Amino acid sequence: MMASPTSPHDRSLSRDDDDPVDQMISRTGCAHLHFAVQECMAEHQDWRKCQPQVQNFKECMLSFQNKRKEQLLKQQAPSA
Repeated sequence: MMASPTSPHDRSLSRDDDDPVDQMISRTGCAHLHFAVQECMAEHQDWRKCQPQVQNFKECMLSFQNKRKEQLLKQQAPSA
């Protein structure tokens, strides 16, 4: 007997089955904001009604990227 297909939005699956995007977002510390965007979109089906959640997620990701860039630059800087 074959299992019925599951929705890609079904969060009841084990965390081991996360896709690479979810894994990457989890490492940024912004996952809770990403899920807030997803929940808003599921509820409203309209990006315009989810702009506060989108903006919060965007700011979190930019902050993470800037911190990561600083870390990389420090690692590459020649030690005097």
